[in-house]
Amino acid sequence: MASFWGSGFGKGIAVAGAFCMLWGASGAPGYARELRTPEKYEALPYAEVLIDAGHGGIDSGAYYEDVLEKDINLAIAKKVYALLKAYRFSVVLNRTGDYALSDDNRWHVTRSRHRKDLSQRGQLTEEIRTGMLISLHVNWTSDRSKHGPLVLHQRSGESALLALCLQDALNRQQHSRFLPREGKPFYLLNRVKQPAVIIEMGFVSNAEDRAMLTSAKGQDRIAHAIVSGLRHYRTLAR
Repeated sequence: MASFWGSGFGKGIAVAGAFCMLWGASGAPGYARELRTPEKYEALPYAEVLIDAGHGGIDSGAYYEDVLEKDINLAIAKKVYALLKAYRFSVVLNRTGDYALSDDNRWHVTRSRHRKDLSQRGQLTEEIRTGMLISLHVNWTSDRSKHGPLVLHQRSGESALLALCLQDALNRQQHSRFLPREGKPFYLLNRVKQPAVIIEMGFVSNAEDRAMLTSAKGQDRIAHAIVSGLRHYRTLAR
């Protein structure tokens, strides 16, 4: 994904962020509460977390030489999925291989493959009762000194709190001090009704971030940080 950067955040959310930090890296394990829903939705499957592995197939996303964002996103998404299952989350991963979700979209009439891909990702949150959506991505910029994680959120307070818990966990993992940002221009955040965030896990254009993003150990650490943030959010949102 192209670079989206900045600073500043509301005082109320900052207080919630401090609360997230007080919980520490371990978090508090527990079981998810399913939201009460109308009877007509009871037959639908439920996923507390929907993991969106960004890009795929013909859409490589950001890249540096032969390092492709789509491959990084999928590798870390699989690790996050396995960890969440171990902590007894109900979770769905929207792709498990290198293919474009736009290929599954037969309902959105448009010539734009990109629009079909995005709408298909959003549509899954309507086909499955979803508690929250996390969309995994990698950042890129021509300024190779830019580095670190960034979490983008919707306008809603729930999404902002989710973003803050995730940003805090990733900051601790990457020794950074960045703040989450509202992702106003992003289709997925505007389309999805549930709390949703886009997680930019680092910059593929930065040498240190790239080494972390492409190593098994670095991917493990990122996955553990994301799951730690999700566990903190679940505890606070109960």
